[in-house]
Amino acid sequence: MARRAPRFSLSLAWWSVLLLTAAARLAGADDPYRYFDWTVTYGPINPLGTTQQGILINGQFPGPRIDCVTNDNLIVNVVNNLDEPFLITWNGIKQRKNSWQDGVAGTNCPIPPGANYTYKFQAKDQIGTFTYFPSVALHRSAGGFGALNVYQRPAIPVPYPAPDGDFTLLVGDWYLASHDQLRQTLDSGAPLPFPDALLVNGMPSDTFVGDQGKTYVFRVSNVGMKTSINFRIQGHSLRLAEVEGTHPVQNVYDSLDVHVGQSVAFLVTLDQPPMDYAVVASTRFNPDSTSALMSVGTLHYSSATSRAPGPLPEGPPETADWSMNQARSFRWNLTASAARPNPQGSFHYGTIQTSRTLVFASSPPVVVAGRIGTRVPPRPDGGAPQLGTPVIRLNLHEFVEVVFQNTESEMQSWHLDGYDFWVVGYGNGQWTENERPNYNLVDAQARHTVQVYANGWSAIFVSLDNQGMWNLRSANWDRQYLGQQLYLRVWTPEQSFSNEYSIPTNAILCGKAAEYAH
Repeated sequence: MARRAPRFSLSLAWWSVLLLTAAARLAGADDPYRYFDWTVTYGPINPLGTTQQGILINGQFPGPRIDCVTNDNLIVNVVNNLDEPFLITWNGIKQRKNSWQDGVAGTNCPIPPGANYTYKFQAKDQIGTFTYFPSVALHRSAGGFGALNVYQRPAIPVPYPAPDGDFTLLVGDWYLASHDQLRQTLDSGAPLPFPDALLVNGMPSDTFVGDQGKTYVFRVSNVGMKTSINFRIQGHSLRLAEVEGTHPVQNVYDSLDVHVGQSVAFLVTLDQPPMDYAVVASTRFNPDSTSALMSVGTLHYSSATSRAPGPLPEGPPETADWSMNQARSFRWNLTASAARPNPQGSFHYGTIQTSRTLVFASSPPVVVAGRIGTRVPPRPDGGAPQLGTPVIRLNLHEFVEVVFQNTESEMQSWHLDGYDFWVVGYGNGQWTENERPNYNLVDAQARHTVQVYANGWSAIFVSLDNQGMWNLRSANWDRQYLGQQLYLRVWTPEQSFSNEYSIPTNAILCGKAAEYAH
């Protein structure tokens, strides 16, 4: 006679499935994993017709492009075959609760020669146009950078029809001198010279092919060392579609300024007669008696047989006022969803009381204890420069006003890891509290890198909802190398994985940290 199985067996199996399902969800198993194996080497490159030593990833310059989708888990194993330590940072990826993967010297020890490190991070609740690049030893000036594009999930629409294709453009200034020579220049106390060229995707120019009547998205990132650029396309308008992972109001422009460390995406409709049109990038705010550097590529209609007549499209005025007014015209789209289904404007940042104000005034590089450094005090206080990288402790969930004061005659950019922030104001001269009534408290553009105009200021609001140690730095990489950076330790005494992950077991330990276990 057949025997009936005990009832507890079915119950136990049912609970096992529930527990395994719950564990899988907690582990993020519903979100895909993408695996990358990268080997970093030196290799010959000749973007300007003269062979240079570049930094290659898997033999490529620029490095491989990463394409992923919101919430994908990225596993990137990096083998360092250079002769000195190497480190990659993921510019604009927020690393939620996970500053251990940020790839800057305050949270990651560089990968020693001949060794490897495996980054493990998630594009959590993000979409948009981002980049990665080397963060130590001025390696960025030799290559090692690339694009990281995060596409939306099918369930979360973007506020424009699906484009017919997209183009990724890594634009930046370039030097014929090696990164070692550039380091020696900075270490000697001298400034970097004006760059030798402007590159697009590692070349003097590039070609983009499309069909008449179709619309394409252009993703433009400034991966250069220190120079702002302006971007324009002959005979075509640029409809702004994304600013560093957020959706702006879709204003239309003849050209767009993109400052060091920044990324934008815009829509271009091929609505002209089928010809070849000039795609122009040129440097901005050039030193006196210095001509602008220019890269001239081609927008090629697939049926074109000739080049469009007329001169190259002219750039905008060199005045900061023109650029500042354009920046002020960037507005946050309050009704559009970003990576989540809720509208961006559902967070009313302008109604929140700030908990404190931080004012950071840059200063020219000075010699400190026999070394070159740049002083970044918590507040301008007139004190003597000190060598070191400050750490400011802030509480989790604080809402902070930060003012960047540029006391110099050159454009600067500032970047904050781990966050977006709202750029509530730009201005000339010295910032005071009297500027606050002019802040945009309704639809200021959110982004991760803000330009600060010469002898001017920029003000941001940031909601500190991401616990960790976060690098706040000059995006002008000569200034970052000289020390114009600090860290914000966003902290709470409550220890919980819901706030911050533990140090990964594969973390490379160096310096004083080498004395401790993971």
